[in-house]
Amino acid sequence: MNTRQPVRSLFFTWLFLNSAAEICYSSSCLGSEPIIRFPFHLQSLQPTSCGFPGFDLLCDAFNQTLIELPNSGSFTVQGIDYAAQTIWLNDPQSCLPKRLLQFNLSGSPFNAFFYQNFTFFNCTFDYNKYKFNPIGCMGGENYTIFASSSQRKISFLASRCGWLGTVPVPVEREFSEQVPTSDLSEDIMLTWAWPRCRRCESRGGRCGFRGQNTTQIVCRHADRHGLPRSARYAIVAGAGVPAFLCLLGFLCFLCRRLKRFGRRRHPIMDFSMVVASSQPTTTLSGLDGPTIESYPKTILGESRRLPKPDHSICSICLSEYMPKETLRSIPQCQHCFHAECIDEWLRLNPSCPVCRNSPDFKPQAF
Repeated sequence: MNTRQPVRSLFFTWLFLNSAAEICYSSSCLGSEPIIRFPFHLQSLQPTSCGFPGFDLLCDAFNQTLIELPNSGSFTVQGIDYAAQTIWLNDPQSCLPKRLLQFNLSGSPFNAFFYQNFTFFNCTFDYNKYKFNPIGCMGGENYTIFASSSQRKISFLASRCGWLGTVPVPVEREFSEQVPTSDLSEDIMLTWAWPRCRRCESRGGRCGFRGQNTTQIVCRHADRHGLPRSARYAIVAGAGVPAFLCLLGFLCFLCRRLKRFGRRRHPIMDFSMVVASSQPTTTLSGLDGPTIESYPKTILGESRRLPKPDHSICSICLSEYMPKETLRSIPQCQHCFHAECIDEWLRLNPSCPVCRNSPDFKPQAF
């Protein structure tokens, strides 16, 4: 009996399953769209085995990323935070409040992060003096639609308007009682409980199936010591910066010694060098203040959501972005940084710290 055949068969089966798991690359519908990877699967761009059931996405004719909820229809995916297991959705037709009246998450793997009840009214009175915020996409020529979660405002509207219904709205943050009405145009935030990949993603790893014919989920390329990426960056910076300063000091010392030695060996200066040194030189300097201030600034919200959620760390100071911090982006490449970090950088360096692309600048002559 040939005992090598079963061994060879098992070897090739193991090789196939492991190679099948390695072909699942991240993808996106467009450069500015969210990055798609496990547990999500982008149809026509990624194999079906690269995603978990119920997490199928697709690209529409405008290269927007769409998700189909079984009992609510299609929504655009505005962002995904894999470490927090949250996803932000909105309406492709730009009328999210209308969709919320019939919103239903049953049959999907998603749950609302937070619910807040809103009551909708159909009104015909002049609302301008009350500073109410109407839902523009649902109104008409002779009527206006309002939605409020404030009991005091609901009582006021109920005595003057027609009641349309009260629905639980999945909101990202709780609306204050002081807010009279809301147009409910902000993205809705949902979360999922399974598959659980929070720990894997927070350690810099990537979740996925162990093989093509198994539903077992494994974490690949994670930091075995369990350190977050921000902590690893801090350790590298803490060790690298002192070493770099020591090296810089040694090079400066060496240059001074070489210059002294050269002056003793060659006391007479070449006339051509004097002429060359008298000519004005063009030196590359940083950007001027007005140019830097023209770059867009953003105040980060409580969700800390960026166009590319993977970029959650300032590449200059290596600190994670926190709510209420001011960020500035470079228009040419869309990379974001702390405003104070990138302002100081651009005053000295006319290029992006990440991609090294140089924005338009005028060199200064000295």
